[in-house]
Amino acid sequence: MNVRKMRLYDTENIHSGDDRDEYEKDYARLIQSPAFRRLQGKSQVFGAGSGDYYRTRLTHSLEVSQIAREVARRIGKNYPFIAAREHPGLMLDPEVVECASIAHDLGHPPFGHKGEEVLNAILQREHGLKYEGNAQNFRILMFLEKRAGSGSGLDLTASVLLAINKYPYCIDDPGKLKGVYRMEWEGIDYLRQAWGMPAGCATLEAQLMDLCDDIAYSTHDLEDGIRAGKLQMQRSFFEDDRVVAQIIKQIEDDPSYAPSNWDQIDKTDLVKQVLANYLEQWESIYAECDREPSRTRREMKARWVRRFAGQVGIIDDPAKGWKKVTFVREGRQDWSLLRTMEILKKLAWVTLIKDFRVQRLHKRSEIMLERLWESFRDYDTGRDIIPADWLENYERHKSHWPWERLVADYIAGMTDAYAEKVYTEFFASRSGSIYERD
Repeated sequence: MNVRKMRLYDTENIHSGDDRDEYEKDYARLIQSPAFRRLQGKSQVFGAGSGDYYRTRLTHSLEVSQIAREVARRIGKNYPFIAAREHPGLMLDPEVVECASIAHDLGHPPFGHKGEEVLNAILQREHGLKYEGNAQNFRILMFLEKRAGSGSGLDLTASVLLAINKYPYCIDDPGKLKGVYRMEWEGIDYLRQAWGMPAGCATLEAQLMDLCDDIAYSTHDLEDGIRAGKLQMQRSFFEDDRVVAQIIKQIEDDPSYAPSNWDQIDKTDLVKQVLANYLEQWESIYAECDREPSRTRREMKARWVRRFAGQVGIIDDPAKGWKKVTFVREGRQDWSLLRTMEILKKLAWVTLIKDFRVQRLHKRSEIMLERLWESFRDYDTGRDIIPADWLENYERHKSHWPWERLVADYIAGMTDAYAEKVYTEFFASRSGSIYERD
């Protein structure tokens, strides 16, 4: 058996027996799923529906998949051990990375990271449960989504499932903030053992998807911020000590922050240098583009994507006895470029997410999600106002999942607009119609 193309349930291809490659089937299952379509109505930075220009989770996922597929194709030719296909976790199939990138954000709830934060806080506070977007991905892919002939999600190949699994842990284990919920972890762990994956190590395809996601965040979100006027391309903004201080605070407050990676680095000087270089590059490109902002934004983004993507490579990771996908220069990890990307990611966060107007929208989102939860959380009342198919699903699986988890699934699956619609039906003083389609 080809362990890379094995499936947990449809092992004999009874329900997918045609002449397409297994990864082509995975791709079709993903892009034709309701969960993928709903990404068009979920926030990236600005609320979905804020304008025709700005990215949503859908366009972000497509852009990540394009970057990841091209990088996989390039670096797959440069490392002999990949061509040797010695280990299923040390391979790079562009089609697998593309599928993983398309699926990597399916678990995000409405209203972006704020929605994730609110749902997790509610579940932890009231039921000792967790909500996390990466874990929710697998709940969707392995349980909630339905396809013809299967009652077990989309039943994707092992390669694609493990390429989505950038945090190879059970999130319900002590001390884990990210990972996979316990029930789905049983299936993921089974596949990892079948592959002989070292504990705590992600496949090359999962690592590449994760890095390309960061590349997209640090380039595309800034492009949206410039377009929205939140990121002011002028010296008074880029030389503001308050902006520099906020970026450093965000770097140090990040759960993934490792002080050893910033040893002997003067963060203030480095942040000022990166910001100064970014502004100088903007001014140069602005002149090249005949002072046309739209062309300048696109060219700026393209050059940064090219710079980051062109430096992706693979090195040995002695600490784990595995391989690591990262920025590589002269055979070593390029810490300078990694720090630059981190600074640009935090620049986007400080100027976009931390903007007081965006924070007001976040507060509004928090209120809506809290009140939606209050409406659905009690089974005796919630069952009367939740769609029938969700109630039937709960009755079939209530021995495995509590009502609270199904309510979280229902709310998390909403788009921004649908969450607002349901909230309005419950709490706004307007008349609705029972003939409106959900």
